[in-house]
Amino acid sequence: MIVCLAAVLLDRWLGEPRRWHPLVGFGRLVALVERWLNRSPTQSFRSISLGLLAVLIIVLPVLVVAESLRWTLDGWGYLLLQVAVLYAVLSIRGLTEHGRAVSDALQSGDLELAREQVGRIVSRKASELDEQGVAAAASESMLENGADAVFASLFWFLVAGIPGVLLHRMVNTLDAMWGYRNERYLYFGRVAARLDDVMNWVPARLTALTYALLGNTRLAWRCWRTQAPQWDSPNAGPVMAAGAGALAVTLGGPSPYASGIKQRPVLGYGPAASADTVDGALRLVWMGVWLWLGVLALFVVAGLLWGAGS
Repeated sequence: MIVCLAAVLLDRWLGEPRRWHPLVGFGRLVALVERWLNRSPTQSFRSISLGLLAVLIIVLPVLVVAESLRWTLDGWGYLLLQVAVLYAVLSIRGLTEHGRAVSDALQSGDLELAREQVGRIVSRKASELDEQGVAAAASESMLENGADAVFASLFWFLVAGIPGVLLHRMVNTLDAMWGYRNERYLYFGRVAARLDDVMNWVPARLTALTYALLGNTRLAWRCWRTQAPQWDSPNAGPVMAAGAGALAVTLGGPSPYASGIKQRPVLGYGPAASADTVDGALRLVWMGVWLWLGVLALFVVAGLLWGAGS
């Protein structure tokens, strides 16, 4: 509880490290290993095997070091390390800054600036998005990244400590870099993509439940149940469907990408997205974080009372 609260407060006050961010160095390592091993992208079995080897080469040394530190550091030292690691992988303030950059531009009527800002956080062809398209793209990004970069990190830290949260963050980054269904990554990135699906299955549904509880609960549950199965991602579907329902807006639908218009299912019910929708999605994330911390505090207090009573 203390570690989670301290990491969240550090993120709120300081935001992401501006220099020497560990994920930047990790990304360079990932790119280096991929260039070294991914030399037969069209040979399915060989490419999948090399993708598995790449994941092991990247992940195992970090996990070994992380686990060894638990036995070499004293109590306070390891506590501070836990706070530092969780703070480094959380991205609540960073998510907020990206989202508000889009909503502020939309509210000021500067569509070109809004397109530029949303292009930094989504893979869509931002130059072809209208005002509603920009707002929808940013809102979807806030909801989905709230699950990946916030709630999943808290979940895996609570379940497995530093090794758990590092494993999730590494796998999530590998999926972001290799999880494309194109000729180069279709087979090589498959192991990373499947691992990411597995590790995010429970956190995604807890995030969807969180959004539903904090918004229009009945509509969120309806959208989750009926619309999420239509989405191509088993984890993004529940998160964004429940989030759209909680906000009582319409997200999803056709959207322009570099490869052309992608026909996506419609999520939610209600008016089209706007700048207020982006801000509403951010409020869901922040309220969800405080809800999780509150529930965790109740569990700690209940455990203390149970221990005192026995």
